[in-house]
Amino acid sequence: MIKIIASDMDGTLLLNGCQQVSDRAISIIKQLHDKDILFVAASGRQYPNLYRNFKDVAKHMAFICENGSLVMYQDKVLYKSVMEPKLAKELFQTIYEREGCEVLASGQNTSYLLPKTDSYVHRMKNIVKNNVVVINSFEEIPEDIIKISVYEVDGISHSASYFTSLFGNKLKATISGEQWLDFVNPFVNKGAALSHLLDYLSLSPDEAMAFGDNYNDLEMLSLVSYGYVMDNAVPDIKNRYSYKTSLVEDTLEKLL
Repeated sequence: MIKIIASDMDGTLLLNGCQQVSDRAISIIKQLHDKDILFVAASGRQYPNLYRNFKDVAKHMAFICENGSLVMYQDKVLYKSVMEPKLAKELFQTIYEREGCEVLASGQNTSYLLPKTDSYVHRMKNIVKNNVVVINSFEEIPEDIIKISVYEVDGISHSASYFTSLFGNKLKATISGEQWLDFVNPFVNKGAALSHLLDYLSLSPDEAMAFGDNYNDLEMLSLVSYGYVMDNAVPDIKNRYSYKTSLVEDTLEKLL
């Protein structure tokens, strides 16, 4: 019997660039809660962004944030993986110096930007709706860093190999969208984060379902007994899993 359901956000629960969870999804999550099924948002997004997105059902959910670097449940930190400061600074500066790329450093509740363009700040504040602080240097960041991301407006495929060649042996690099490359500590991923949550709740992967569409979802999809990949996922990912769906809500309603 399914006791816990984890879903990626962008490209999975949020389709076609949408930034707000649908009323239909919110209603389904309420019904899942009534049946003692825990819904988990599993995303590269920050915790405050995710919490706001789910409105009044957030208190009944768990959150895997920053691609697995942070796990929150009932507003408590269940797991947090902090990057080594010297390595984080080196990566941060390397991204900033790369033409066409913007850098984002993630604290527990804040995205720190050293922006080259106003449009990048606008996107993160007003479209993605993150908690954002604009800084003038890495040294101004007042807390531990749990993830560092590259944003390349023309597509991360242009620079992904460059950054992974420099840092791929020190950190885990994962493409999390057409324009994003995320770096976290080795062995950090959504699957490992979900495993921490399952252990905390005394649940097994056989009682878990997950939805995803991109490379940062692979470990999570492989962990659970019911891993659904989106129809819009790239063929390399779609071909790895037998369960597929075009809409998360359609599949969830079959459980109710």
